[in-house]
Amino acid sequence: MAVIVRVSATTEDLEITLADTVAVGLFDSERPAAGEAVERAAIAGSVEQPAEVQELIATSEARGAFTALALAREEGRRWLLVGLGREADFTPERARVAAAAVHERTLEIGTKVLRWEAPGAGDLAVCTALVEGTVLANYRFERHKSVAAERGDAPPRHLEELIIGAPDADAAELEQTVSEAEVVANAVNAARDLQNRPANDLTPTALVAHAQALAEQIEGLSVESEGREGLLARGMGAFAAVAQGSEQEPALITLRYDGAGGASSPRGPVLGLVGKAVTFDSGGISLKPGPKMSEMKFDMSGGAAVIEAIGAIARLRLPVKLVGVVGATENLPSGRAVKPGDIVTSAAGKTIEVNNTDAEGRLVLADCLHHAVTLGAQRIVDLATLTGAVIVALGSTYAGLIASDDELAERVTAAGARSGEIVWRLPLHAEYDKLIEGRYGDLNNAPEERKAGTIVGAAFLSNFVGETPWAHLDIAGSAWDLGRAYAPKSASGYGVRLLVELARSYC
Repeated sequence: MAVIVRVSATTEDLEITLADTVAVGLFDSERPAAGEAVERAAIAGSVEQPAEVQELIATSEARGAFTALALAREEGRRWLLVGLGREADFTPERARVAAAAVHERTLEIGTKVLRWEAPGAGDLAVCTALVEGTVLANYRFERHKSVAAERGDAPPRHLEELIIGAPDADAAELEQTVSEAEVVANAVNAARDLQNRPANDLTPTALVAHAQALAEQIEGLSVESEGREGLLARGMGAFAAVAQGSEQEPALITLRYDGAGGASSPRGPVLGLVGKAVTFDSGGISLKPGPKMSEMKFDMSGGAAVIEAIGAIARLRLPVKLVGVVGATENLPSGRAVKPGDIVTSAAGKTIEVNNTDAEGRLVLADCLHHAVTLGAQRIVDLATLTGAVIVALGSTYAGLIASDDELAERVTAAGARSGEIVWRLPLHAEYDKLIEGRYGDLNNAPEERKAGTIVGAAFLSNFVGETPWAHLDIAGSAWDLGRAYAPKSASGYGVRLLVELARSYC
């Protein structure tokens, strides 16, 4: 399990806090004259700093340069000063990064309880970001580590409690903001736990068990699951073809949340969230190269994000109606595995030439998207580690967005900007449809012409949503090894925060 940090908020003065360390941000002041080499720092927020802190600022040991750190001690309490850069450049994302920098230093000095003095006069978006940056940076995956005593190591240190102090904020608003940020950040870390679990631990069946346990904990959330026979009964020949090479039972996981007040209270359209959850992708008969194949346990990242985002939305009791569809399976070579050249029939009735068994995610999603439509989804967003091409195009900075509807695309983009999980829209065009035309069937899943790989994958998926407004997020570059200070290596939980913000936009 991810390490849990207790999070709280206060508008009370610093004197009564039990924190052993106080973090204070410093903004770079404007240079009073052109060409002056030294910039002085201005403390961010209304906190009264002791003489020791003032001395660090006066001597420029504490600087406003972004993430520069300085430490002072005063009457048994530590003060950690962190540079925030110029105030004009300060954003919630920079607050997350600054929080991660502070967190790393707090572990070095043995902090148990940290109080952050919120900069920006208690700006609620910044308070949210401080919680997220700290809780995400505090994440450790130790499920398969031997017990510390048996290893002979000292137990790992973790931050135990975070207090967000904002004396200028409205107490009720601050408390609600910080509480909601804690829920979302913990959901991100829960998704990271799922992602980081190896494929012999997190099988499709284990993912079902996790989703069901989540539903038992959260009022208003329900989960159903169907296995191989259910896929075949539903005519999901594309999904079933991917699953047939593995002895593990596949799972079509359906999640429902009808809003905080029942079916009559939700606002906006029925939102469908669809996730690819290939718990291990060997490539099937079209076997992947050996190097880094171990990372293909992360091919279920879209499904993890959908499950945990819906869990967070239900915990927050947002008045929005959701249906979630997650397709979970392994993709393995065997005597019964789907073969290049095979033709399968999707639940939508379209036939698909499987020219490459390593383009399996779009086969799983084809049937899952159609299922979301049949369940009554009025807007659909899918998340998938679909193509390596998106990494070539966008690296890990942006996820790729392809959408059939401008309003939905704008809403997803705005949610990404607010959450810090930013997306970049790529085009759909009728010419791309020609690339996925089949020779022997309706469609082919992997055109021989290696053009516009990310867009072609989305063009394929567009055949299975009908007229329903739809957005596809290719998160192959963002799901792991994100490189952000609060999620540098391994699973990132990308998509959870974005999906929660998207749901909020309909409330």
